[in-house]
Amino acid sequence: MAKTLTLEEAKAANLAVLEDENKGRQAVHDLVVAYQANRRSGTACAKTRGEVSGNNKKMYRQKGTGNARHGTKKAPIFVGGGVVFGPRPRDYSKVVPKKVRKLALRRALSDRIEEGAVVTTDSFGIADGKTKNFVSTVNGLSDKPTVLVIAKSFDEKTYLAARNVAWTQLETADSVNVEQLLKYQGIILVEDAFETLAARTA
Repeated sequence: MAKTLTLEEAKAANLAVLEDENKGRQAVHDLVVAYQANRRSGTACAKTRGEVSGNNKKMYRQKGTGNARHGTKKAPIFVGGGVVFGPRPRDYSKVVPKKVRKLALRRALSDRIEEGAVVTTDSFGIADGKTKNFVSTVNGLSDKPTVLVIAKSFDEKTYLAARNVAWTQLETADSVNVEQLLKYQGIILVEDAFETLAARTA
């Protein structure tokens, strides 16, 4: 049976929730920006005039043609020439301190609990691995359009039943992150995940 988790119940379960509404909001922003930056491949690359194909032969003589002076056809003003200040491979990754990550997790979890988006259940599992049963189970626990299910662990049958349901995601308590907590409109929290979450927010 599912019930909406309150801040008082979260405190009783040793979850370090934040009562100050302003504390940790910058930490959440910094961490989400870091997640997005770390997913960037940074492989965009344009060739300079020294890298494009072609020789360095002077296009035509220096004087007497009436045209402007030019050297190689690899100059940036010509089609097929090099690019000036074009993109080069780079590393976009950002490092967020452990204290900031922990503060952001507290803030995100506190906000979702305060919104009434988090419901708890004793257990969660789909023994037969059927997607139909998975959908009915999730809908019975939460009426939100998108749902994140957090537990200490899931068996293979449950993963099998959930893999084709695009509006849900299964995530273990030791790997769930702030971005996931903010993304889904509803969160199902299995009681065996409280201990791990309490340790991560302590």
